[in-house]
Amino acid sequence: MIEKSTNTEHQESDVPIVGYLRGLAKRKDRAALAHLRRGLGRKPGEAMEMYPYVGKYLREAPNRAYERAVFLTSALFADYPEAPQNAGDLGSSVRQIKDKSDSIERRFVALLDADAEDLHYYLRQMIGLLRANDVPVNWERLFKDISNWGSDSRYVQRKWARSFWGSTETQKTAEPQQEGE
Repeated sequence: MIEKSTNTEHQESDVPIVGYLRGLAKRKDRAALAHLRRGLGRKPGEAMEMYPYVGKYLREAPNRAYERAVFLTSALFADYPEAPQNAGDLGSSVRQIKDKSDSIERRFVALLDADAEDLHYYLRQMIGLLRANDVPVNWERLFKDISNWGSDSRYVQRKWARSFWGSTETQKTAEPQQEGE
């Protein structure tokens, strides 16, 4: 039987779906995480097995970008539920492994250039690399960034680029105003 989410399952998080996912990981709900991982090879929303777990968070989905963030974050989290927490964005996480391979920078640029419809493909690769190297991920920040990926100003992509290529000092002092939060 598939267990549906309840408010008591949430762990501390300012993003409800991430709190719920942390609750699944804490309880070691392997079946739920396996169902959520099935979304990795598909576009967000195509894996019907995910709906019993994320459907509650889609009822009030304000737009397609939010819905995409729910599915994509859930699938990625299920693939790396033991990820240590990171205070930064994905650019700062990837920065930690950029010297491990010549292809990391090329893959990161491809991720930054990805349109919202193809984001699942590039993020799956990047989270896999982070997992393989035990690099922290900030799931709340990733959810918010996925939600805002299609912004005309491309502020998420620029912020990640600054975190990846900028100096450590630049990262500490330059926190741009976030749209849509």
